[in-house]
Amino acid sequence: MFRKMPIIILAIILLILSIDQFIPIYLKQFVYSLSLSVKSILIFILPILIFMLLFKTISQLSRTATQMIFILLIALCFSNFLSTMMSSQIGSIIYQFDLCIKMPIDQITLMPIWSFTLPKWIANDHAMFIGIFSGIFFSLFKPKLGLKISFYFEKAIQKMLNLLAFVIPIFICGFIIKLIHDQLIHTIIYDYSLIFVLVAISQFIYIACIYLISNRFSLPSFLDTLKNMLPAAFTGFSSMSSAAAMPLTIIGTEKNTKNPSLTRLSIPITVNTHLIGDCFAIPIFAFAVMKNFGIPEPAFFTYQVFALYFVMTKFSVAAIPGGGIIVMLPILESQLGFTTEMSSLITALYILFDPVITCANILGNGGFVLALNKLPLFANLEKTGSN
Repeated sequence: MFRKMPIIILAIILLILSIDQFIPIYLKQFVYSLSLSVKSILIFILPILIFMLLFKTISQLSRTATQMIFILLIALCFSNFLSTMMSSQIGSIIYQFDLCIKMPIDQITLMPIWSFTLPKWIANDHAMFIGIFSGIFFSLFKPKLGLKISFYFEKAIQKMLNLLAFVIPIFICGFIIKLIHDQLIHTIIYDYSLIFVLVAISQFIYIACIYLISNRFSLPSFLDTLKNMLPAAFTGFSSMSSAAAMPLTIIGTEKNTKNPSLTRLSIPITVNTHLIGDCFAIPIFAFAVMKNFGIPEPAFFTYQVFALYFVMTKFSVAAIPGGGIIVMLPILESQLGFTTEMSSLITALYILFDPVITCANILGNGGFVLALNKLPLFANLEKTGSN
C-alpha cells in the first residue's frame, strides 16, 4: 500500500480536478467533513503514537539516550538557525524588487456539514517529553520491565502505522476538494506567482542539497530517498499538517535510513520543531511585506537577534494549518517592527502558501534524519538499540 501511495494520491488529485465542476456542493461538503473527522481522530491518537515511539526507542538505548537527545536538539536548533539565516539572503534580494502585494479577496469557502472534534487531552510536546523522560527512567532503573513494555509498544505501533497508511487517501481527499473549491490553487499560480516561485525554489534547492550531500552526490540514491518521502510530502501538502503526515514521514524515513531507532527517536521530536519550510517562507515573506510598507531592511545584527528568537519560538509551534505564523507574530512585531496591518498580510500569505510550506517541512525533516544517520553516533543507534 505504501509503495503505491504517490500514485494513489496523484490519481485522486487528477480525478478531482477533472470532475470538480460535476461534484454537487453537498457531496464536497460531506467528503470535506469526513476528512476533518478523520483528522480529528488522527490528531487525538498522535500523542499516544509519539509517546510509544519515544518510550520504546529510548528504553532500548540505555544510558546513551540522554546524550543522543541532547545532541539531536543542538543539531535541530543549528539547522533551523542556518536555514533562517540563509533565507535572509533571498529576502534581501526580494527587498530590491518593486513589490505591491494585495490582500486576498474574501470569498465563500467550502464549509463542513458537521463538526466532529475530540478533546485535546494532551499536547504533542507534553507526550514527547513524557515519552523521553519515562524511557530514560526505565532504561536506567527498570531496564527489563522497559524492554518488556517496549515489545508490546512495537506491535501496537506497527498496527497503527499500517492502519493509518490505509486511511490517508480518505483523509486527504476532502482537503484537496477544498483547495480546488476555494480556488487557492488558482490564486497561488496567478496572483502570487513571483513570491511563490522564489520561496519554493529557495526551500527545495536547500532541501535537495541536504539529500544530495547525505547521499554522497549519488543521483540514483538521491532520487530513491526523495521518492520514499513523496507520500508524506503529498499528505502534508493536502492537509497542511506535519503532525497528520507523521506516520508516513516515519515510514519513508525508515526506508531511507534503514535505522528505525533513529527515525522513531527523531521524527516525533522534529515534527513540530524542525521546520525548514517556515524558516525560509516566513523571513522571505517578512522582507516582501516590509518593502511593501516602506519599512527599512533590517541590519545584519538585528536579523541575527530575530533569528535566535525565531528558532526558540519553533518549540511552541502548533501542528495546525497556519500554526507556524501565529506564534511568530509577536517576534515579527517586537524584532522587525511589524504593525497590525503587516501582521495580517503576512498571515494571509503564509496561510495561502501553507500547503507548500508544510510539504517542505516534511521533506526537510526526512533530510535532517538522513543526514544524522551519516554520523557515527547515530549510525550505530540501531545496533545499540538491539543489544
